[in-house]
This record gives sequence, C-alpha cells and structure tokens, in this order.
Amino acid sequence: MNLTVLGAQWGDEGKGKIVDMLTRHFSMVARYQGGHNAGHTVYVNGAKFILRLIPSGILHPGITCVIGNGVVVDPQALFAEVDELTKNGIDVGNRILVSDKAHLILPYHRDLDLLSEARRGERKIGTTSRGIGPAYEDKIARRGIRVGDLSDPKGLEQNVRDNVTARNRLVQESTMEWKPVLEQLLKHAERLKPMVRDVSVLLTQAMRDGQSIMFEGAQGTLLDIDHGTYPYVTSSNASAGGVATGLGIPPRAIGKVLGVAKAYTTRVGEGPFPTELSGEIGNRLRETGSEYGAVTGRPRRCGWYDAVAIRYAARINGLDGLALTKLDVLDGFERLDICTSYRCAGRALTELPSDIGQLAQCEPVYESMPGWSAPTKGAQTFDQLPEAARKYIARLEEVSGVKAAIVSTGSERDDTIVRNDVLQISEFGFQI
Repeated sequence: MNLTVLGAQWGDEGKGKIVDMLTRHFSMVARYQGGHNAGHTVYVNGAKFILRLIPSGILHPGITCVIGNGVVVDPQALFAEVDELTKNGIDVGNRILVSDKAHLILPYHRDLDLLSEARRGERKIGTTSRGIGPAYEDKIARRGIRVGDLSDPKGLEQNVRDNVTARNRLVQESTMEWKPVLEQLLKHAERLKPMVRDVSVLLTQAMRDGQSIMFEGAQGTLLDIDHGTYPYVTSSNASAGGVATGLGIPPRAIGKVLGVAKAYTTRVGEGPFPTELSGEIGNRLRETGSEYGAVTGRPRRCGWYDAVAIRYAARINGLDGLALTKLDVLDGFERLDICTSYRCAGRALTELPSDIGQLAQCEPVYESMPGWSAPTKGAQTFDQLPEAARKYIARLEEVSGVKAAIVSTGSERDDTIVRNDVLQISEFGFQI
C-alpha cells in the first residue's frame, strides 16, 4: 500500500523526519512538487542532514528516490546536494532518478525572482529567491526547459537564447550572455543523463510488481498555489492532489494520506497568521524549537496550534492521520492555548476563509489547557508522556477531527511514538 506524507500547516512541520522514519517500510520515496526552496532536516545518530531536492528516504540504503515532473530542478543545487551526501558517507549510487518532464531552474530564473520581489515592495511574498516561481511561470507559459530537452542540443540552444533574451528585456540594469548558460547546461546534461527516467512508467511498473511507494510533499497545504493563503503561497500544489499530477500516477494510487503538523504553528514569509504570538511566548517557542528556516535561516513566526487550519487541511487532503511533531518544545509551559475558531467582524468562523483580507482580520478564539513540567523529549510510548501532554494531544485530535498516528518527541529517529491503535506498521506495510 502507498502512503502520502505532506504538510498540514504552512510548511516546516517536520516532514523530513517522518518520511525518514517510515522509509524502511517502502521501496521508493517520490517527491512530487516544489524545488530546492524546501528544507527537510533529518537527524541520524547525531548527524544533521538538510535535504532540499532529494527525497528524505535517501538516508536509508537501497531505497530508490524519485524526483517527479511536478518538481522544478536546479541542476547545480541537485549536484551540490548529491556531493554533500557523498562527502558525509551516504552512498547515493544510482538511487536518485529524475523525471524527464521535470522543468529546470536556470540562472535567469533567480534574477527574475529577485526582480519580482523588489518590484512588489511592501506587498512582497517573502520567497526564497531561488528561482522557483519564475521556473513555474515558464512552465505554465510553455517556454520552460525540461530535463528531457537536454538530449536535444540544437533545440536547447534556441530555447536558452530566447529565454535569456527575454530575461534581458525585463532586467534592464544588467545583461546576461546566453552562451555560458548553454555551456553550463550541457555540462550538467552529462551528469544528469544516468538519472533521467519516465517516472510515470517507473512508478506504475513498481506498483504492478507489488512495491510500496511513499509520496513526499514539500511546503504545506496552506502554501498550496490553489488552496493556500493566496497570494502568500508557493508556486506548486503541495496538497494531495499534486501527487497524481506531479508524478503521472492515477489518483487512486495516492493511498493513505498522513498530514504532518507541529504541536503549535509556525509560518515563514509574509501573509496572515491568526495565532501568531509576539513577545516572550513567541520568542520562547522560536528559540526552544530552533525555528529558523533550513534553507534561508530566516526566523519563523510562531503561534499556538490552529485547529481551524488543520481542519481545513484535513478536508482538502482527506487526511487519514496526523503526525504531530515537536511536542517536546512545549515542555515547561504552564499554559497552552488552542485556537478552535476565529472571530471576524463580530461573527464566529469555524472554517478557514478563502478571502485573504478577511483572514487577516480574524482573531483566534482560544481555549486553554494546563501545560506540563515533566519532560516529553525522547518518549517512545504514549504512556511515557505526562498526563497533561496526553490530554493535550487528545484535545488536539478532537478539535482537529484527525487522530494523531505519530507523535514526535525530539529530532532523532527514535524520539518518536507510533500509536499502533491508529497506525499499524510491519515489514510488509502499514494500515491507518
């Protein structure tokens, strides 16, 4: 059986650890959207790995990691990541496969990303400026360059020349030469060639052979281009629907869907954030939880758990369970607040409003619960948690409408509680 693991908040929920922890039950891990703007942090035996493009399953020997057509690929970033893994003793071998239909991020995309943010002024989105958005723009405008295009040098030359010329018309402060871009691409093509596959055929055959596949999302549901807090979103479909289009598989192959959510809430970049905390409590969450972007290093905005947002993610994705992360960050708080609804213009709202202006005016309606002083860090069974922590999780489940199948109590793989009454895992698969 297949499993989709995706973010149920604004990204940075800890998907990397959850994917890494579950990988041993699968043959393949396939990434279906986003680019190297994602930063999945995984700790193994005290060593820290930050994976931006390569699926988090790469740290397990023998696992095939697939980058789908829904991902935008910066070859330079991909090879830098491969080299870093190799340097740290991870045998990458021939385990990374890239869709021939995946679009490429090129140097002019980064320039256009910076230009777009600068021109927005106070209305900036807060992108990572890595060229992700402009690469998706070229894809939709049907002028993008795909991985498969690298096998046609003549056609590639024309496309690069046209796109660099278009870039120079937009970025008038400087010009770019198209020949160095082409030369660099042709060098990348040689190294990329052994990795290129028709990913749709690959995954379909694997499923016919009875192999189980985990589909890994980047960012989070509330950053989805269609279903997120638009326009303060990413440029791809981070929700479950992106699995089918981003990998070329039928929707029925998506399998069960596990949403990852922190025991509180964070957000990076601009846009409304109803439960955002300023002052001492927000700073304490940020410092205790090391809430700084894995890719950019930017401080994350922190707030209390938002059940309205999680209910929305559950509806959009059809969540079968939650992986609740960073419970240990809440150790020592005397009181914990949970947002159960919003109040806007005198009205109570139990659903996330689609209008961004209305969401920006929403005030959270909280209920409070007592915290706990005993540590949860490193707990591996539910019974090891303080009673107040167990009650907190139970209440999150009630107000979110989704059971917590996994509870993470630290950064290492083993700092995890798997609740077998919700998620049964064996060497032959799992069932939620």
